[in-house]
Amino acid sequence: MRPRQWAKNILVFAAPLAAGQLFDLDVLVPSVGAFIAFCLISSATYLINDVRDVEADRNHPKKSARPIAAGQLSTKIAVVAAVVLAAAAIALSLAISLALAGVVIAYAVFTLAYSLALKHEPVIELALLSMGFLLRAIAGGAASGLPISQWFLIVAGFGSLFMAAGKRYSELDRFVRDGDGDDAPKRKSLDGYTLGYLRFVWGIAAAVTITAYALWAFDVAEVPSSFPWAEWSVLPFVLAILRYGVSIDRGDAEAPEETALGDTVLLLLGLAWLVLFGLGALGV
Repeated sequence: MRPRQWAKNILVFAAPLAAGQLFDLDVLVPSVGAFIAFCLISSATYLINDVRDVEADRNHPKKSARPIAAGQLSTKIAVVAAVVLAAAAIALSLAISLALAGVVIAYAVFTLAYSLALKHEPVIELALLSMGFLLRAIAGGAASGLPISQWFLIVAGFGSLFMAAGKRYSELDRFVRDGDGDDAPKRKSLDGYTLGYLRFVWGIAAAVTITAYALWAFDVAEVPSSFPWAEWSVLPFVLAILRYGVSIDRGDAEAPEETALGDTVLLLLGLAWLVLFGLGALGV
């Protein structure tokens, strides 16, 4: 179920924060529910993915330690657990809102399409990987019925592409550097990429993300405030993008959640951004 990767689901709070209503109880409660629903549905898809890749994982130096590949968890139990978790996620999201249920189901469909059929297709798999991040970001607004800014969608979409391309760049960079000395099998989709192409993708995605965020921040700044908090939030946001880019360039961004949580400076920049943007959105 990979609980360490549940950190990605914090993205569900992005839309309510952007709207300046995260701490309203009628928004916070359904947002927390959306977070739980995404933890459940993502866990279900991780189980299905590991069942699908069990033979390949057994030949992988690290993935062979996963419970299904190691024989600690049977594939039948894993499938049953996945069905139960998916049903619970959909039931919870339906109890919150029909829109959230649609987002959760869309996430399940895209993720299963990725795991079962399209994970080896270059560019397509990159889009599906990005979609997983984007749907998480949309879920918070869907849960509480908040309108989602067009700038938010652009930032979330291209920010997701930035992280997805960075992840693949790091994987390919490791394979190129290690060469024949790496016993880990190469991801098939990487055959369709070059380091130059992936650098181009994450570079373009970073540029669009920064540009769209700057425009969004100045739009948010139109809310009456005692200080230009939102405009100042551009600084830590851009620095965080550049800092994360260092990790990508070094080939250390294979696991985005571990990269972000393991970098103290990046966490401090994230906190600074959160405070500044939050104050701007709330009109303090």
